[in-house]
Amino acid sequence: MKQTTSIKAPHLFRRAYGKGRSAATPTLVLYARKNGLARNRLGLTVGTKVGKATVRNRVRRRVRESYRLREETVKTGYDLVVVARPAAAQARFRELDRHLASLLKRLELQR
Repeated sequence: MKQTTSIKAPHLFRRAYGKGRSAATPTLVLYARKNGLARNRLGLTVGTKVGKATVRNRVRRRVRESYRLREETVKTGYDLVVVARPAAAQARFRELDRHLASLLKRLELQR
């Protein structure tokens, strides 16, 4: 992730949830909010309903890689928070990638 940093602070997650635009698929929910910076910030939330730690980490890695592959096409200046739903545990990488692409397109974040 060249031009993207991670979101770690809880208040940034809350701001994206409360004031950001959102779109959902069966496996993922994407919240997007302008951040006024020249780069994007990406936050991932994978709750315990998704599965045990190994499953959650696998989902996290797959979503991060999917974002990394299409990072060049994403508009800059946004805080992006991806929330994985329980169905993401059984989804293959290709399906997660397709869902993330459709969410970015739905929120008009692709160049």
